[in-house]
Amino acid sequence: MKVTEVKNICCIGAGYVGGPTMAIIALKCPEIKVTVVDVNQNRIDAWNDEDLTKLPIYEPGLADVVKECRGKNLFFSVDVDKAIDEAEMIFISVNTPTKSYGKGKGMGADLKYIELCARQIARVAKNDKIVVEKSTLPVRTAEAIKSILDHTGSGVKFQILSNPEFLAEGTAIEDLKNADRVLIGGDDTPEGKDAIEALTRIYAHWIPRERILQTNVWSSELSKLTANAFLAQRISSINSISALCESSGANVHEVAKAIGADTRIGGKFLKPSVGFGGSCFQKDILNLVYIAKSYNLHEVANYWEQVIIMNDYQKSRFAENIISTLYNTVSGKKIALLGWAFKKDTNDTRETASMFVADILMSDLADVYAYDPQVTEEQMINDLIYLNTRSEDENRKHLHKGVDPYETCKDAHAIAILTEWDEFVGYDWKRIYENMMKPAFIFDGRNILPHDELRKIGFLVKSLGVG
Repeated sequence: MKVTEVKNICCIGAGYVGGPTMAIIALKCPEIKVTVVDVNQNRIDAWNDEDLTKLPIYEPGLADVVKECRGKNLFFSVDVDKAIDEAEMIFISVNTPTKSYGKGKGMGADLKYIELCARQIARVAKNDKIVVEKSTLPVRTAEAIKSILDHTGSGVKFQILSNPEFLAEGTAIEDLKNADRVLIGGDDTPEGKDAIEALTRIYAHWIPRERILQTNVWSSELSKLTANAFLAQRISSINSISALCESSGANVHEVAKAIGADTRIGGKFLKPSVGFGGSCFQKDILNLVYIAKSYNLHEVANYWEQVIIMNDYQKSRFAENIISTLYNTVSGKKIALLGWAFKKDTNDTRETASMFVADILMSDLADVYAYDPQVTEEQMINDLIYLNTRSEDENRKHLHKGVDPYETCKDAHAIAILTEWDEFVGYDWKRIYENMMKPAFIFDGRNILPHDELRKIGFLVKSLGVG
């Protein structure tokens, strides 16, 4: 099989990866028709809404790209079969959550949506296709996809490529436009190399060829998991030191600056926080742990599992510090949380530290008021339902969505900063202080506020990693 020119691309999955990635491909490759398909009608309707503020994903710069390309060479549809039939190249960008049942429960990736995609492609395809894994997948998933596709009996030939994404939510559009690297894995056969080259030519419209790395498919799949594991490891490492600094009287910012000055270490991902969240880090590390265990590499599994343990510890430590500081009880007290998204410039709340902190405080009967500029009340409640065993009514009894930051903080005993939104720094903190219960505590879980200024106003500030 040799696909000499790709004129039609189909992407199955209109989520955080598929939508932005395909929008940029459409922008940079105007000669290619890009169709993003999803079985979720509401999601597709949101992508097609004339009001670009209603896009299902908030990502800086995304609305401008969609506005420029939608209806020209970028389309969103629920007609999956038609898009598969027309495309020479099909991206699979569906969810691969951690399994919640059966073998591998709590660690392994749930590949049922990947398999359903493969079977649908096999059923619909009438001519040769390049199938691209865009979802984050365990090593050797391509083998399973290929097995399904190659045993359809239709005579259609498929090449499977691994093209993992390395996007950071909040900067996804910039990451796509100026990628550090693009990784493409495929078979080391003439047909496999042709498929790799076809995808390489697409990215080469805007990414220098020296940044497009070509590997075998297994290395590509493992590289994605490993990249996220290494990044998460650095976060857990500095967070572990933040706990030590608080107990010993050291300052984690000074420690981070000192070690980051070593060029072998570098300064990135050395900022302490209340813990990492998002859809990737925890899921990918758990997947890595599961894969290691499946190969009987238990020491390897134990090593990486500790990254998750430390992250969970940091979240619970932060919440328990609030309780102990407020005289060992928050029952009936109003605690204001500023930020719910797992990081700034996104409305993604998957595995956000905020819901874990809120849950611990609510378990101690605190009245939690949360404000986030991009997250809805329904998202917050659904996060808690996912996390705990309380009913929706029970969760709503103790969690309230603040309409604005000043109302959220009014009469609060304490404020906790849980997302590093830029706007939080510019608030009128004197006004907030005057309307709080005294003593007025601030727990800065992101270390973004001007602590000395806040102390002059009268706040009692608790900073991560400062003894």
